[in-house]
Parts: sequence; structure tokens; C-alpha cells
Amino acid sequence: MTRRKIILLAFFIHLLFVLACSREKVQYNAAGIEGHIVIPPGKIPPEDSLPPERLQYTDIMRHLLHGQLSKWPVQTDTPLPGALLPYHRVVAYYGNLYSAQMGILGALQRDTMLSRLKEEARKWEAADSLLPVLPALHYVAVTAQRLPGNSRQYRLRMPFSEIDKALEMARSAKAIVFLDIQTGHSAAIVEAKALAEYLMQPDVHLGIDPEYNMKNGEVPCSVIGTMDAADINEVSAFLAELVQRYELPPKILVVHRFTQAMVTNYRSIQLRPEVQIVMNMDGFGGVAKKKDSYNAWIAGQPVQFTGFKLFYRNDVRTGGRLMQPEEVLRLYPSPVYIQYQ
Repeated sequence: MTRRKIILLAFFIHLLFVLACSREKVQYNAAGIEGHIVIPPGKIPPEDSLPPERLQYTDIMRHLLHGQLSKWPVQTDTPLPGALLPYHRVVAYYGNLYSAQMGILGALQRDTMLSRLKEEARKWEAADSLLPVLPALHYVAVTAQRLPGNSRQYRLRMPFSEIDKALEMARSAKAIVFLDIQTGHSAAIVEAKALAEYLMQPDVHLGIDPEYNMKNGEVPCSVIGTMDAADINEVSAFLAELVQRYELPPKILVVHRFTQAMVTNYRSIQLRPEVQIVMNMDGFGGVAKKKDSYNAWIAGQPVQFTGFKLFYRNDVRTGGRLMQPEEVLRLYPSPVYIQYQ
């Protein structure tokens, strides 16, 4: 081969390499700005031309994804004004005021519980100073029951007087509230509508727990329940309607999950500007087990935002330990919702 041919061959190899690298850069930048839409060369707006709110959102998502924006396949627009996520990390205490066994929220006296929640919030802010921590009380307002009860639905609705207590406690601590639903034989949308007068309030959000959604008529706690994307979509559509009708900031909808079967057809879960969906890893056990569950069913089947649950008692009793903020934050993506039970 002549010297001239060698030079030409080297030139074309270099050209192909440059084009390939350029295409990869376009796809990465497009993922960072517009989700997974691949934008033709020359059509990507430079970062300094983006509106400030989009820049802030992109910077935070890059932080939560440890700089690996192109690996997270969820495409979302910039959140609506007043949205809490991803601009805050929510740290919530979970439970029911009637039960010391259901979670930390009902296990301690009011002032002790609120003081401890405040201390946990400080730990999370120290571990990640980029995101301010928003404390929350995650109150189980509808509890699954082993007996059918008067409703024959295997669920018990808490008196509004008890929900009012949870709201008063939260507001005294400048915290938000989640009302959680364990459906039993009822339906998530039915129970959500029964809480409408609370969900109309701007600082009240919702949680739904597929573990106790007994689609096949089983007794709660005898098997792990399940919820389909269609059930979740019904609830999020109802929340979106409330946001629009009463001109509220976006609602957060927390969906608990720790097995594959707990949520079916996750790809069909609809994202709405008015509702921010958090898929919350709700399992207890050893650290490796909790990480595996998170990687498989939360990060591995992504919807929008992610959460992680920590059990003061059960994580330790089952041979594990209480994970600290620094190691939870190393998960991919870093959760924006943290729940303590």
C-alpha cells in the first residue's frame, strides 16, 4: 500500500471516529435536557439559553443521578410551580396514632417524636446539602384488617378527628402530611375520594400500598397484595383533577413496593404534571436485600421519582442494621423520599 493510500485510510478512520463520538454526545446532551429524545445535530439549545427553572431542575437531576443522566430512562418536563420534587428531600415518619407497632409516628409521645424527626432531617441535610429537607408525617388513614368489619371491605377508616391530630402535629413542626391507604377489599380510588376534603389542602399528599390491596379476595396479611398501573392511574387522575380545580401545587403520590408482583404493568403508569409519583422501596431486612429490592423494582422499573424506607426495628431484627443517610444516597438514583417506620 502506498504512503498516500495509508494517509487517506487513516483520515477516513479518524473521520468515522469523530462522527461516532459526536453522535454519542448529541444523545447524551439530549438525554440531559429533554429525556431520551434524540435531537438532530445543531438543534440542541445550549445550557445557558435554557430558562433558570429548567437549569435548576437539570442540575438537581444530574446530582441525583450521580452525573449519569443518560442512564435514567424517565422523561419529564420541568415541574410545575410549587412542586416539591426534586427541589426537596422529604423525610417522613410513618405510622398510626392508635398503634405503637405500626410505626414510629405512633410509637413515641408527640414532642419526642417531632424532636426525633427534626434530628433525622438534620442528618439528611448534612449528608446532602444541595437539597433542603422537608419533614413529613406519613399517617396511615385507612388500615387493612383481618376481619371484614361493618363495611365488609377488610379495611378501617380512621376518624377524621384522628387525621386532624396528625395535621395539627405536622403543621406545628412545619411538616407536610401524607395520608396512606391500605385498601383491603376496597379500591384505592374509592378510599382516595373519601379523603378528598383533606387532599384539597395544599400540604396534604397521598400514599397507596399495594401490599394490602387484595384483588383476589384474600384476607389482608395472608398474602402480599397487588396493584395494576390502571389503579394507580385512576388515583393520579383524581389528584390531578383536584390540583386543577382548586389551583393547588402538584401533589405527591407515594406507591409502596418491594416485590415485582406488587405493581403490574409499570410501563403504563401515566405521568401527569399535577402529580409527582414516588415509587418507594418498602421492604425490610439486611442491607444487601434492601439494595437488591431497590435496584430491581424501583430503579430497575423506573416511573418518576424514588423513595426508600428504613425500619428502626425490623431492619435490625431481621439480621440487618439501620442504613445511614450517606449509604442510601449512594443508591442510583438517590431517593428524594425517605420514610422511617
